[in-house]
Amino acid sequence: MPGGRYPAAGSGGRPQQRLTSVRVGDLDRAERASRAQSTYRRHVVRLAVVASLVAALVIGAVVAYNSNLFAVENVTVSGVEHLTTEDMTAMANVPANTTLLRVDAAGIRERLLKNAWVADAEVKRVFPNTLELAVTERTIAAVVAVPTEDAKSVKRWAIASDHMWLMPIPDQDSEAGKRTSPKVYEDAAAVLSITDVPYGTKAEIGTYCSDDNVSNALDIVSGMTTELAGRVTKVSATDAEGTTLTLDDNVEIAFGKAENIRDKERVVLKIMEENPAVVYINVRVVDRPTWRAL
Repeated sequence: MPGGRYPAAGSGGRPQQRLTSVRVGDLDRAERASRAQSTYRRHVVRLAVVASLVAALVIGAVVAYNSNLFAVENVTVSGVEHLTTEDMTAMANVPANTTLLRVDAAGIRERLLKNAWVADAEVKRVFPNTLELAVTERTIAAVVAVPTEDAKSVKRWAIASDHMWLMPIPDQDSEAGKRTSPKVYEDAAAVLSITDVPYGTKAEIGTYCSDDNVSNALDIVSGMTTELAGRVTKVSATDAEGTTLTLDDNVEIAFGKAENIRDKERVVLKIMEENPAVVYINVRVVDRPTWRAL
């Protein structure tokens, strides 16, 4: 062929195709990149779905919070004996038109705890429309005969075991007495009386007793671990050193300060067991007791 080249043998007259080569490592990298992109796209889609759900929940919560959904229609009270349901509801002061979502539970609890009878309180939301006030009340540990300001008489005060003044106890037949829970009078009749309290002792609702003589009397009885605790009916608290207990059989025990309580109990019980006619026991100095019998 003039001026040209003959085609190579076996080519069929067609131009020869070029051959290319790809390394195995390049294929692996390409496949990994493709998988990574696919995984990334799936994660993006999932994040978008989650973000949409969260946004929907937030919007729904805001709408529900500001709506009248779960409006408080009932307020129930549990755990009260000395306070009435009406007393508790008034103290809680639940705002009108509030809902279980918007109600200030912490504020309600704080208001309830301001009452001397309330040792603890829990505000529970009971869906769809009930607010429950679960109260733990203090109980009366003793009735203290506190001298009045003119020193001409005494006023009976209920005091709790943690030394908090609970309330002055009105005459049961008075107007104030008729508004007082019968449980107050029932408990007051069953607990011990603390008498002969010095003039000047201050009692105020919702405050802790600051009188050492009254506190000493309470500590003695609350610290007892034997049958004597249930037999004490009266405590004379003229001063801590001279504190005297009276039992249900009129035996008097000069107990003194609230020290070595268990040892003093043991000595008293032994003397009473060995001397059935005993009427007076002095254990102010526990290792040198004295007693008198009829």
